[in-house]
Amino acid sequence: MTMLPGEPRSFHVTLDGVELHWTERGAGSPLLILHGLSDSQHTWGPVASELAQRYRVLCLDLPGCGLSGRPDASYSLDWQARLTASWLDHVGVTTFDVLGHSYGGGVALWLLLYRARSMRKLALVAPGGLGTEVGPWLRLAAFLGVVPAGSQLLIGPITRFLTLRHGCSLSAADRRTLCRLNSSPGTGRAFTRTVRDVINWRGQTRHLLQRVREVEQLPSIALFWGERDRVIPIRHGEALCALLENCTLWRLPNAGHFLHWQAPRELASAVLAYLDGPWLGPSRFKEFALDRALGSYPSAGDASGGVSAPR
Repeated sequence: MTMLPGEPRSFHVTLDGVELHWTERGAGSPLLILHGLSDSQHTWGPVASELAQRYRVLCLDLPGCGLSGRPDASYSLDWQARLTASWLDHVGVTTFDVLGHSYGGGVALWLLLYRARSMRKLALVAPGGLGTEVGPWLRLAAFLGVVPAGSQLLIGPITRFLTLRHGCSLSAADRRTLCRLNSSPGTGRAFTRTVRDVINWRGQTRHLLQRVREVEQLPSIALFWGERDRVIPIRHGEALCALLENCTLWRLPNAGHFLHWQAPRELASAVLAYLDGPWLGPSRFKEFALDRALGSYPSAGDASGGVSAPR
């Protein structure tokens, strides 16, 4: 039976002892979607279906989320990026575009350390990793993360609150599904370790600029942001655009952090316009901009997470 372009096909594989789940839609040039904290590829269905009209859309459930496994692992940003690189090798994707939201945008940025030459265009929706400021509830989560059992008890109710408050375009079934997935055993531990690796009580601790000199070449970068984002402020995107040539910022008035929950059609249309637009070359740091910016960020330290580095 022939499947429609927007109809998802579901896959599972175990890599480095971690079970990974993803869906695929459409055909054509590969486009990888990476979701944010406590989310799943499931809630990206409406956006993915629109994008699948022109692209082969691969939506990965990051470890600790969705239908992927919840192993006893570090959940560091570097571990997530390396595992994603191993998964790309498994599915045979060598050249691709990326759409990353929030924490998933941070993973996409860290993936540049391992797959920069493979990335054509990078669409980032309110990504982590561009500045220090972050919503107070995430700083509190990092502080309270010393008690993983508490996180497991709270993750379901928090998910219900977030989807009810910010998921105006999510169906009731989609909300229930995400709440059920986030209530799975091990989710609280995964969430706690993920958050504590990238956030402390002061804010975000992992930043692209900490290791950007190790990136062979930046792809073309475009940013997409809700002007009322209270989780990661839009000024992080404005600051990056000020540093880079060939970097654009698309703004959506009256929208917050979860654009794919609030305005999926508008987001999909804007992302398609960027992906289908002419290739203008890679984004580049403006003269002397990188040296000035590097003085604002601490060293990344040792962020390794235990998965062998794919090259």
